[in-house]
Amino acid sequence: MIWYLLYPFRGTTEAPVLDPNHPLRSGFARYGRYAASHVLSTLLISVAVAAVLIYPFPFLYTTDFTNGASSLPHHVWTDAHPVDYKTTKEPDIIMRSIWVHGSYFQALNKDILLGALELQDELLGSTIDFSPRQEHGSLDIPADSSRQITVKQRDSLHVSNGLTDQSWFFHSPLQYWSCSSELIQQDPDILATVNEKKTQPTSVNVTLRHSIVFSGKRFEDRRLVAADALVITLLHRRDSLVGRLWNERVQTLAGNMSDKWRVIAPQEDRPSQLYEFQFRLMSRVDAMLLGSAYFLVFIYFLFTLSKLRAVKSKVGLMVTVVAQIVLAIISSFTICAILKIDLSRIPRLGYPVVVFSMSLENMLRLINAVILTPPEDSTSNRIGHAFGETAPIALASVAQNFLILYALSRVVSSGVSAFCTFAAIAIVFDFFYLSTFFLTVLSVDVRRTELSDALAKASIRAYPPTQENQPRQAWFDNMLQGKIAMSTRIAGTVVMIGFVLIAQWHFFENESVARILRRLVRLSPKRHEAVTPRSSLLVDVHQARSPTSWLRLQDHETAREVINVIKPSAHSYTARVFDPYIFVLKGSDRMLSTHERLFSPAIYDFIRHQMTPFLVTILVVTAAVRLLMNYLLWDEFAEATNADLPPNDLITVRTLHGGHYLDVALLTASSDGHLVSVGLDRIIRVWNVKEGGFSYVLGSGTKTTEITFPILAICIEDEFHWLAILTVDRVLLWNLAERRWGPSVKVDTYRHRPEVFLFGNDDCVNIPPIILVRRDGVVTEIRPELGEFSSYAIPEESVVTSVGALAEKAFPPKIITSTREGHVHFITQDGYDWVSSAIPLQRRQFMKEREFISIQALPELSFFLIIRSQTVDLVDSQTRKTIHTFKVDPIQPKSLKAFHSRPRRMRCGSVALWSFTIAYLNTYTRDLVVQTYSPQNEGESLCFCDPETPSRKTCCPWHRAKETRRVIKNPGVWLALPSGIMVGVRKKTPQKHTVESPSSSSSSLSQLSGLRNRRQTQYTPPSSQQTQEDWEVWMFSHFGGKQDTWETAPLCTSAEDDGHLFVTHLGPVANVGSSSVVVGLSNVIKVITVGQERFETESIIEPGTGVPAVSSRRRKGPSSLRARASAPIKCC
Repeated sequence: MIWYLLYPFRGTTEAPVLDPNHPLRSGFARYGRYAASHVLSTLLISVAVAAVLIYPFPFLYTTDFTNGASSLPHHVWTDAHPVDYKTTKEPDIIMRSIWVHGSYFQALNKDILLGALELQDELLGSTIDFSPRQEHGSLDIPADSSRQITVKQRDSLHVSNGLTDQSWFFHSPLQYWSCSSELIQQDPDILATVNEKKTQPTSVNVTLRHSIVFSGKRFEDRRLVAADALVITLLHRRDSLVGRLWNERVQTLAGNMSDKWRVIAPQEDRPSQLYEFQFRLMSRVDAMLLGSAYFLVFIYFLFTLSKLRAVKSKVGLMVTVVAQIVLAIISSFTICAILKIDLSRIPRLGYPVVVFSMSLENMLRLINAVILTPPEDSTSNRIGHAFGETAPIALASVAQNFLILYALSRVVSSGVSAFCTFAAIAIVFDFFYLSTFFLTVLSVDVRRTELSDALAKASIRAYPPTQENQPRQAWFDNMLQGKIAMSTRIAGTVVMIGFVLIAQWHFFENESVARILRRLVRLSPKRHEAVTPRSSLLVDVHQARSPTSWLRLQDHETAREVINVIKPSAHSYTARVFDPYIFVLKGSDRMLSTHERLFSPAIYDFIRHQMTPFLVTILVVTAAVRLLMNYLLWDEFAEATNADLPPNDLITVRTLHGGHYLDVALLTASSDGHLVSVGLDRIIRVWNVKEGGFSYVLGSGTKTTEITFPILAICIEDEFHWLAILTVDRVLLWNLAERRWGPSVKVDTYRHRPEVFLFGNDDCVNIPPIILVRRDGVVTEIRPELGEFSSYAIPEESVVTSVGALAEKAFPPKIITSTREGHVHFITQDGYDWVSSAIPLQRRQFMKEREFISIQALPELSFFLIIRSQTVDLVDSQTRKTIHTFKVDPIQPKSLKAFHSRPRRMRCGSVALWSFTIAYLNTYTRDLVVQTYSPQNEGESLCFCDPETPSRKTCCPWHRAKETRRVIKNPGVWLALPSGIMVGVRKKTPQKHTVESPSSSSSSLSQLSGLRNRRQTQYTPPSSQQTQEDWEVWMFSHFGGKQDTWETAPLCTSAEDDGHLFVTHLGPVANVGSSSVVVGLSNVIKVITVGQERFETESIIEPGTGVPAVSSRRRKGPSSLRARASAPIKCC
């Protein structure tokens, strides 16, 4: 709300985003990273605090209002507040009382009780065995001018004989003994009698609670043990003769009994004050309003939750949200009980909805911030970044609401003021539990890939589905998703202020609007005390409780019973309350022998009787939660323990060494962590990166046919875990899961190296067919289960320069090739036959006669790219039409890669994206150019529909797409992860360093006989940096310019232990899993991970899963370009 108030000065209603280097944001970010890295300790702290505050709750609250504990809220509105003294309203009843004191907190002594009985009989007449009810015909009504009345006449005017303008009744603690001095003297245990008869009713069914007959009570073990004053109260109507005689007699009594009692009379300037007592059950309108509030908040939460695609365990999230709110509410109740804040004046259903509405905005803001963080980042970094971004806004919201509640508490009634205090405490606890409990649960959800899987599939952020047939619903959908500021920043504040105003209206509904406004703008904190000043003489008496505070302690049940007596059909009554006459027994010691306790009696009872069970319970709950978390997250803790990775680094590098003696020549990997490397030492090694780098040599110790070298290509099929190895005249199959050989198929001896070697799709066989395309334009399909192959040659004889394959699941494969002459052929499979057709290319003015053309397939979209030197055509594989042409810088041949967000199908049938990226090397500068296209407006999508057909309102044509461009200098070798994150390895720019004298024991290193020694430790470099420091890893994420991340890390941090040979150029590069890249560094393999890698077994290239399509059909460039190591030998 504060951002709306600051709109004239800031020009925007958006909450400010602090700079990442701001101390507040960086501090919250560090805490978020710590909480996410130490989930168990942070969660145990929140659980321990919650247990400390929840366990005492049932011991600190009660429902009987008589045992010194705090009162729980009920389904009623109740209050007792003074009415403006200028009002002319006639009171419904008049209250007069006398307070009888002995020594400090000794009012229950028999002498004081007998003295009070004497005073009572002087004021009312004989009250022994008081039973005023009489038969209707036997009433003796005295004259109005009577100065003396008999007991029968007095009883005839009692309210039990009918409500008239002269009716009266009274409360007295002496009624516990039937107002009999004999029973008082014979009572062996005064305290036992007082506690046993605390629910005794009077003749008008008003319960003689301790709160109305005693003042300054002291409780222990839920029992009254002492009282400071006996309170005898007379309640009478305006024309009551008994009331007039009471007033006359008490003044006379003050003079006549001055030898025994010290009497303090009320002040003469204002002896009385008009009060209003309310007891209103929740009406049907109240129930409807509260029910509507709960329903709207619940529906808003469900809709918002349904829009969060990045959350799988939505039930778990709902339980977490409800648990946090319950913890905040109960903790606040406990603190209010400790501070002696009365919360019983507002219905109990009003407390959760306000806390829920204020808490929900902070939780949803944190979830959305986590959604927007790159999934390749580590869990601790993601949580830290999101919490650092949202915590200052949440803290500002807490401070804003705290100040609003403080201001409101100064101008509203006492009951509403107590509610404001509760809400202020609750929002503080809510922020605490958000920072501990909710933050740790959310980090566990992210760590267990409940959140991160969907994030990767949604391409970094959850994008709202397009409602094309209902364009007017876009604002509503955005509001429900939290993208409209109103729904997330002021909803809780509006509900909070609205409820406070409604509650205040309940207590002052009979006042005019002008008077209510005057009351609200009257900010003087002393206005209540000003109307009821305390006599200076009372200071000498040292009363444990003043008459004003005693009056406000009256519970709602007493108010209800009094209303039933004087106004049976009403829910409130006004009473003119006269200040009491104070009778203090002379000779009493009124010095403060014992100070009034700071906390309520229930607190001390809890400490005395429940401290040991309390401590044991805290320990047991904490230990139980720890054991439960150990059980639920045992795999996470084991992984965290075994992982030798820095917790807060975005890029981590591991080394797989000892597998090869010579350089690694080929690499291929799968999504579940299997890696296969082929070295120049004629070793084929299978690595399990997921299991920490366990490896074995393929064919070692098994019955197998001889593996003939060289190996031309290798590829892995993810679903059935088959490894295909292409030799000169044979295709071999190895099952990675079962570690067994499959069938081998003899093929024609190749005269040309393969351009494509991959698995196709066939649901009818256990081993999918294998497709390979070689440079001479021959397409070969190998069916291992049948032991046969078939070949198809492109009709036009030419050398194939580039190949793209669309091997979509459940669809026949499609192959697009480009030739040296600049022709493009589209090859599809029809049954067991292949059909080829030429794609006509549009000739452009600047196009050369024989321009080099390459192909980039987009399998998920069923589109492909035709890449020329300065243009890229986006072509539909179905219609062969060019949808759009991208203008680019001069492209180095075969350097372009394309990746995109999760595709979705529009109602018109076309595919739509929210971002599309192409990255390529500039021919002249050799810099990496990254061009990203996104819709101009929020809610639109990049549509792949025919540009000649009319588009829908939610479709953004390609010519209107927003282009953002980034340039990376010296990129080296690079790949794109399935999430669209770009990872590369490059050589650092040479710098001058101080070279130490080499003193390593190089003679101890073994050498291979007959080969030139290239061990790094035996090479004495000149005045340049050490070789292991030459290479660095870089990571770049770029999403429409909204969130750019750049980070670098050294490739070799401990080269002396890796055992790799001297390196001048990098080896092959491949993707493994969803967040890792492997690169050959001479005879070792470097595994580069961005964030956290879990090697999920599900297919990461399956259409519709939402993983960006990243082509891995790569080969080395022309011989003139190989020195730059821009691309390795083809690997799948």
